[in-house]
Order: sequence, then C-alpha cells, then structure tokens
Amino acid sequence: MKKSLFVVMICTLCAVFFIGCSKQASQGTGKTEIRFASWDSAETLEAQQKFVDRFNETHSDIKVLLESYGDDYDIKISAGMGSGDAPDVMYMWNYPAYYEGLENLEPYIEKEGKAYKENFYEALWPYNQMKGTIYGMPVGFTTHCLYFNKDIFDKAGLAYPSSDWTWDDLQKNAQLITEKVPGVKGFAFPVKDDPYVFEMYLWSNGTSYMDNNGNTDGYLNAPKSIAVFDMFQNMEKQGWAIATEKDGTDEMSGGKTAMYVYGGWVVVRFNRENLNYGIVEIPAFAGAGKDSVSILSSSGLSIAKSSKHKDAAWEFIKYWTGTELNKERIGYELPVLKSVVAEANIMTDEKIAPFYAMLGHSAGYTPSAFISPTWSALSDELSLAFERIFNPTTLESSASVLNEIK
Repeated sequence: MKKSLFVVMICTLCAVFFIGCSKQASQGTGKTEIRFASWDSAETLEAQQKFVDRFNETHSDIKVLLESYGDDYDIKISAGMGSGDAPDVMYMWNYPAYYEGLENLEPYIEKEGKAYKENFYEALWPYNQMKGTIYGMPVGFTTHCLYFNKDIFDKAGLAYPSSDWTWDDLQKNAQLITEKVPGVKGFAFPVKDDPYVFEMYLWSNGTSYMDNNGNTDGYLNAPKSIAVFDMFQNMEKQGWAIATEKDGTDEMSGGKTAMYVYGGWVVVRFNRENLNYGIVEIPAFAGAGKDSVSILSSSGLSIAKSSKHKDAAWEFIKYWTGTELNKERIGYELPVLKSVVAEANIMTDEKIAPFYAMLGHSAGYTPSAFISPTWSALSDELSLAFERIFNPTTLESSASVLNEIK
C-alpha cells in the first residue's frame, strides 16, 4: 500500500511537472489559443479545417482549434455556457435561446468603420441580433423562392412563372396544370409547415403573427392573416395542391407537383438530378400594394461572453466572414457581402439571383421568434393549428382555429 501510494505521488508530481512545462512552452510561442465550434460535418468540415489552417499559418499570435459538434451542437453549446466553458467562437442561429451568453459585437463593428457594416446586406442584421443588439456576424443565409418544373409547364402548354406573378396567377396556373397533366398537382405545401417560415406569407399580405410587443390579437387572427390560411386551404380543397407531410421537395423531384416554395438548399440536389426547373420570386398578394417578403434562414458567428480572448476571437470572425472566404464558399453558401456578389456576377445566375431579389424585399422584418419570450409554446400551438386547417381529414375553419390562439 505504501509503495503504491509513493508511486502515485511520484506520477502525480511528474504529471504536474510536464503539464507545467507544456504550458510554459505554449506561452513561449506567444500564441493565443481560441476554440471555434462548428455544426458542420463530413466534406464541409474538411473544408473548414483547411480555412482554419490557413488562418493559423498567417497569424503568428493566434491559434484556432476547430471543434466539430455535429448533431449534438445545441446540447454542447448549452452545456458549455452552463459550465462557463463555452467555445470562444461559435456558429449561431438561435439567438433568442443563447444571446445572454454571447458578447455584444456592436463595439467591435463600430471600430471597423461604417463601410464595413454597410457591405453586409441590411436584411441579415435582424436575424443576428436580439432586442436591438448585434450578437453575431452574418456568415450565410437563404431566402425562399418559387421553384417550378419547366417540363410540366410545357406539357400543360403554359408560360413559365415570372417574378411579377401574384398568388392569383399561381392559383390559376395550379388549376390548369392539375386539369391538363394527369397525375400532377399544380402546387405543394406542408400540412404542418414550420411556423417560423410561414410568417413570411403574412408579412407579404401586410400583417404578422404579432406586434412588436408580442401581442397576437388583431394580428394572427386578423382578416389578412385568415385570408392567407384560407388561400392555401382552398387550393387543397379544390384539388389543385398537395398538402404534403414533408416540405414538397420529394414531390417536386418526382414530378408530382409543378410548383412549391422553398429555400436555396435544394439547388445542388435538383442540379445533380438534372431536373428541368426554374426559380422566381415568391408571388405577391394582389391588392397588398407591396412585393412579396421572405423569411431568412441565417447563420452567424458569435463570441462567448465568457471568452478570455475576445480580441483574438474577433480577428478570427473578421477572417471567417470576410471577402476571401465569402468567395471560396460560393457554391454551397450564398455570400453575405455585397462586394462579393457584385465581383462574382452572382446576379447574372438565373437560379441564384431570385434569392437576392427576395433578400432586397425582406429588409426590416423581425420574426416573431425573436420578439416573443413564449415563442416555443406559440410555435407548438401554431403547428397544431396548421394541422387542423390543412389536414385533408379535418380542414377546419381558419378563422375559428386562429381565434382560439391567445
């Protein structure tokens, strides 16, 4: 026993000695180490590691360590914040859940000058802030657009959709396609759409789920809101639309529907499948007197409030969101910098330009998810409401269902 204890003591002292030596060696390099958490995996993670390596090679005073959290991202970020061991820099989208553990980035942005901030698209900022304070720098985004199958329109003998379409145009064409092309519906939408996404249709019709104080009465159940739900339900009732259990992508890919609204994530898939498709802006509501509006799915980069190396973290964020990497991520991410979009002639790409057109229409809108402190509960209620209104076995009155939500 005594001998074992002696051995343990010696081993412990040796461990302390070597750890101390290691720390001294690290300090001797003069490098500040920062941790960078990513939710990416596989090929995109490999590309990210190369970008991190490039930063480390060109910065003699900072070393970035890439940490891949994958599917456990939220769990690990929450645990890190709870224990005071959050990564210095992290990908972020759910600011309502995490903003209290994030650094206010506005002082850092101000130091870079007015032109620095203005190079980012204005519509991106509401998705990277909470209560008027910026907590994340935009990295990537997608708006939503109308996808259409050219072959199906050709079979129906109809002109392709255009960006000046209204929902009246879409409904008319959805009916004609359903009548003229056997086995095909004109439009597809989810039975249980994501409430976060669906709010964009209310915005386009001049309303929203709630006011800036989180009050839903007179907004969610307003006539303009009810009209949106009624429109989708009517297309389903008339047999012109598929109310799908998924998002409509499989129906589009399989030639079962001629049109659906979705983000830019499927462009790569449809190109790979050689689908003969086009993309235009979401139709506007006739009489609304405004362009259609899109919700954004946006990712940002944030600094942990607990980080001890915030200046180094900001230096890395500037690199990660800067011109060089914005250019290199083209193809699997839409650039967030106006200068990169102009230089790369992205607006000449007919399958990408509509997403930026929608971005231009969508500045100044803040999702209810960023306004309401009880959004999680409201989102659950809305999901059930969508199912009651759009499920083909129920098709309940939109007005009755929406009036029940408080």
